[in-house]
Amino acid sequence: MNGTMQSSPLLAGGRAHAWAIMAVILLASVFPVDLLPSAPHELRGADGQYSGKQGHVVLVRVPTGSSTADVTGRFLGRTIPFFPAPGDRAEDAVGLLGIDMQDKPGMHELMVEVRERGATRRLSYNVLVIKENYPVQHLTLPSEKVDLDDENLVRVKAEQEQVQTVLQGMSRERLWDSPFLEPVQGEVAGVFGRTRIINGQARSPHNGEDITAPSGTLVVAMNDGIARLTVDHFFSGKGVFLDHGLGLYSMYFHLAEVLVQDGAMVKRGQPIGKVGATGRTTGPHLHLGVRLNGARVNPYALVNLPLDGVVQASR
Repeated sequence: MNGTMQSSPLLAGGRAHAWAIMAVILLASVFPVDLLPSAPHELRGADGQYSGKQGHVVLVRVPTGSSTADVTGRFLGRTIPFFPAPGDRAEDAVGLLGIDMQDKPGMHELMVEVRERGATRRLSYNVLVIKENYPVQHLTLPSEKVDLDDENLVRVKAEQEQVQTVLQGMSRERLWDSPFLEPVQGEVAGVFGRTRIINGQARSPHNGEDITAPSGTLVVAMNDGIARLTVDHFFSGKGVFLDHGLGLYSMYFHLAEVLVQDGAMVKRGQPIGKVGATGRTTGPHLHLGVRLNGARVNPYALVNLPLDGVVQASR
């Protein structure tokens, strides 16, 4: 073996490959991506970006070019239906994107399909999920309300399955055309998302908001919808599930009395129950919950959503 290092064909090929990669990087830094006409819509997030905290609702607008286009989105495995914007923005589609209280923080893709006259166009948006800082709540309850016997375990499991079946349904029609109301006036506890420590045991986070009000205070519907289910459950007590269409549900628990029946059409502001203390609770209050296409969101994120100009005026 002599002292001269010879370059092998393999090493030379490796260097050539490396130079080729560097050339591509340099070209990409100098020339815009749209040198390739179809590239922008193949890139994740090429059509825009949104952001929101865990438990919030994001208002998404998609240009469709037609008021009759069928528009559907997918986000973290959840289906997001869209509806036509009113008035002079009818060629836009609007969607309410719920960010679940436990969605992983970071950048995620919202993929949208626009279907019109047999053709499908795909759009891609980045959605930045921002971490919400939820406090910890310590509760002390009677042991029989926490440590369930076999009979109550069977009951609770059946009730959970009943609720899951209802919330998986999606009415294809949007049943509301006005902003959402606060269903009762009272002291808002600010417990949405809190990790609950009950009798020293960690439990699932609180997926609704508690509003304290005197027993018997009327509770009204947040918006138009259908009373999809009325219950008297172990944990939530007497309650009402309102279906507002397109996968949006509001839930009202611990009621002293339910004032609507299953299947009834309900109007925005209509009394649907009275504040009580039924189920597992420490006193009279309304537990208000909202599910948006399967995402557990803060009800006040919906109440405070700027829907003026997005939906039609009140009927």
